[in-house]
Amino acid sequence: MSIVELFLLAVGLAMDAFAVSVCKGLAMEKCSLKKAMVCGVWFGGFQALMPAIGYLLGVRFERYITAIDHWIAFVLLGVIGGGMIKEAFAKEEEAVDDAMDAKTMFLLAVATSIDALAVGITLAFLPDTNVPVAVVFIGVVTFGISTAGARIGNVFGAKYKGKAELAGGALLVLLGLKILLEHLGVLSFPL
Repeated sequence: MSIVELFLLAVGLAMDAFAVSVCKGLAMEKCSLKKAMVCGVWFGGFQALMPAIGYLLGVRFERYITAIDHWIAFVLLGVIGGGMIKEAFAKEEEAVDDAMDAKTMFLLAVATSIDALAVGITLAFLPDTNVPVAVVFIGVVTFGISTAGARIGNVFGAKYKGKAELAGGALLVLLGLKILLEHLGVLSFPL
């Protein structure tokens, strides 16, 4: 996986955390840098942890599904991305308060990083992917985007939440399609 593909993957995965961070910032009367960074640490940490766990699970079953690994990557990224796109067009808003306690942040971090677990499984089947670098990169990108999201939400409100989810979903769907087309020999240019 090239650095551009890894960056696009990290940004796509970070969009759920960005959207929740925007809502957190919106709910806060004043969002200090410290509070914004708390969002970043929780979401970035879990976005790094979940693909590592997914990778370890994927490696255990790699020998059984190597022949269809490209289809698995395509389906998982397509489903995750499609869900994010669907969420972007949903009319009902999620209720988010300004609570920053460990229980609240843990639940939000897990909820926003479940898709990263599936991506970690996908990483087990992608050749030439340095998984430790990918995991750290995903965590760092999510940290930055989530920290910025909390501040943006506090300043601008929820104006960009839907657009962020739509963009993130589209990125994941396109990456899944690229993996499939490369494996089938239809596409051969690197990003």
